[in-house]
Amino acid sequence: MPPTPRSPKNRKTTDRSFSFGVRLRRCLMFGGIGILIAVISALGINAVRLQAASAQPVDAFLVLGGSIQREIYVAELAKQYPETPILISQGSAEPCIWLIFERAGAPMQNVWLEKCADSTFENFYFSSPILREWHTRKVKLLTSETHLPRAVWLAQILLGAQGIWVELETVPEEGVPANQESWLKTSLDVTRSLLWAVASQAYRPQCSNVTQLTAVDLEDWQERGFRCEHQAGLEI
Repeated sequence: MPPTPRSPKNRKTTDRSFSFGVRLRRCLMFGGIGILIAVISALGINAVRLQAASAQPVDAFLVLGGSIQREIYVAELAKQYPETPILISQGSAEPCIWLIFERAGAPMQNVWLEKCADSTFENFYFSSPILREWHTRKVKLLTSETHLPRAVWLAQILLGAQGIWVELETVPEEGVPANQESWLKTSLDVTRSLLWAVASQAYRPQCSNVTQLTAVDLEDWQERGFRCEHQAGLEI
């Protein structure tokens, strides 16, 4: 038995559905191509910005917490570069850092303490918006060799996505710093950093606990009590 011919109404409905499907596929294809072109263009522009920034002088210091010796080290840098802002991400207790700078005779007015980060990823997660507000183009990252290569890879991904060139300087340390590295931790952190590098173009987190070093109330801390790492050699 020959197939029953479709009615004109059914043919029109099918034709409209087919036409809509074709248009939808074309829109998705061209939309995807447009997004790809936009991403490639943005990456190219950012690469040019980073290359230009690499030839510029360092305009900020970023210290990662994990050992008080890093803060001792940056206090000496502060004396050499008093106009360069310093951001210490989740470092030692505030009064300990204050005492280190006071003992070194280092200026404190350009030193800021960020206390929101609880991991290396968050060091850069919370620091990058602050560095952007400072119009930083080239930052010197201060950490220890035991924090590598994870710290520098995360810095290059997360700060690089903001157009900030990263220059590494390792701090000599004694003992065992707080950072413990593993390839699993590195792989996970690099993966989420790549994802956040894209998301951070639209959203920038704000740390609600950022303190200027000059605002630290030493007397209040002495009343409450605090302890510093013994390697600092601070008498409290």
